[in-house]
Amino acid sequence: MTVYTIHPLAVGFNETDQGIMTYQKYYGKRIILPIYAFALKGGDRKILVDTGVEEFLAPPDLEGPMGFPVYEFEEALQTIGWSPEDVDLIIHTHLHNDHCENDQLCANAEVFVQKAELDFFRDPHPIDHRYYPDVLDDMNVTVVEGDAEIADGIEVMFTPGHTPGGQSVVVRTAKGRAIITGLCCNAKNFPAGGGIIVPGVHLDVIQAYDSMKRIREAAEILIPLHDLDVGRKRVIPE
Repeated sequence: MTVYTIHPLAVGFNETDQGIMTYQKYYGKRIILPIYAFALKGGDRKILVDTGVEEFLAPPDLEGPMGFPVYEFEEALQTIGWSPEDVDLIIHTHLHNDHCENDQLCANAEVFVQKAELDFFRDPHPIDHRYYPDVLDDMNVTVVEGDAEIADGIEVMFTPGHTPGGQSVVVRTAKGRAIITGLCCNAKNFPAGGGIIVPGVHLDVIQAYDSMKRIREAAEILIPLHDLDVGRKRVIPE
């Protein structure tokens, strides 16, 4: 039975309003959103969840408010002893550009994506400008439909709403089932006292709510996709 550790690698950032994360809540507060690639270590293959953005300009004081450094993709992988060519599998939560722009650096990787997401990616509605159709050119793409096992101890859970084919990644760890959310959110979307606040960016708000409810009920360790506290952990579980 394979057990993994999850290594959040900050490979970019964005500055925005909290209301972009939390539908109809918390507008007016500026926040920093880290953009991660998550390395899964423990099996016989090197696995990434998302690859992040290709280029970004970081102010010199960025590490202070974030609490951890942000690296270019190749430098981030070097911190755990990997190179892009080493990556065997990439699992995409979804195909917004800030989650997949470094795929082509991973020339040997097999890329897993939901069919509904790939179909929309190839012919996106103009309301969603975050799809860059060339990022998967020449990649070895494997299409998934619904919940599926990707490797021993790693599954995907179909969680649409933020996008048509979002998938959350369920990882077996020594301290229980960790779920990397397939929706762009932070800790505010999962209030400590219970309840759910759907992402401010969504294509189907009811689907998004139902997906988040399913994630919350299944996760023993919850990893919101853009949460600052996630990056402050070098490894999950600690």
